[in-house]
Amino acid sequence: MPNSKQSTTYCAYRTNAYNNVVRDSDRRKMADEVKLYAVAGSPFVCRAKIALNMKGIKYENFEEDMSNRSAELLKYNPVYKKVPVLVHNGNPISESLLIVEYIDEVWKGVPILPQDPYEKAVARFWAKFIDDKCIPAIFKAFGPDGNEQTDAEAIEQLQILENELKVKGTKFFGGENINLVDIAADFIAYWLGIIQEAAEKTLVTNDKFPKITVWADDFVNLELVNQVLPPREHLLAFFKKRFGKA
Repeated sequence: MPNSKQSTTYCAYRTNAYNNVVRDSDRRKMADEVKLYAVAGSPFVCRAKIALNMKGIKYENFEEDMSNRSAELLKYNPVYKKVPVLVHNGNPISESLLIVEYIDEVWKGVPILPQDPYEKAVARFWAKFIDDKCIPAIFKAFGPDGNEQTDAEAIEQLQILENELKVKGTKFFGGENINLVDIAADFIAYWLGIIQEAAEKTLVTNDKFPKITVWADDFVNLELVNQVLPPREHLLAFFKKRFGKA
């Protein structure tokens, strides 16, 4: 039988051990505190949501009114004052592609970026190409100053992506699974078709872009993608007001 001194020492050890468990539990809980400041119809927000889905991360979604930004959004993103903003353990990360990369680095699971340094650089190149070249060209083509020249410029950028898929010969830009490039191109996969319908103008057809159209269909039908996409009818109504013919 342990004496009273031994019993006291043992109880103190048990108490300290319990406190350590509680503190470890608190730390794990804190590590899971993930918030996303978002706007439902944004393809850039959807990038973050797709990445979180890929990793199986639970998060709290805060919908923002961009005409009346919340104090929290202005606190977490005082420079650009826009969504998405991911807040992990109190630390804010803004800009959609940076958020996707952060998610990939912090949480284990299905990789979003290739492990090979060269392949990782290539994926980043194409993601940046989509943001810098494709999306601006598409909006310019469908905007009020859109004309044959802007249409041709948008088609030229999309043709580069079409050729990349053709060269790769894979289901997705990431191979048989999606990666950073596929996520970056979510606008092309889902939003572009809705904009075309709203504007009654078509740039992408099955005949002109067979690889992109098949890829887009495969991408949006992935469960982890489909479950975060905004309702088509809501986007169509929005874009008819913006791009529709008077």
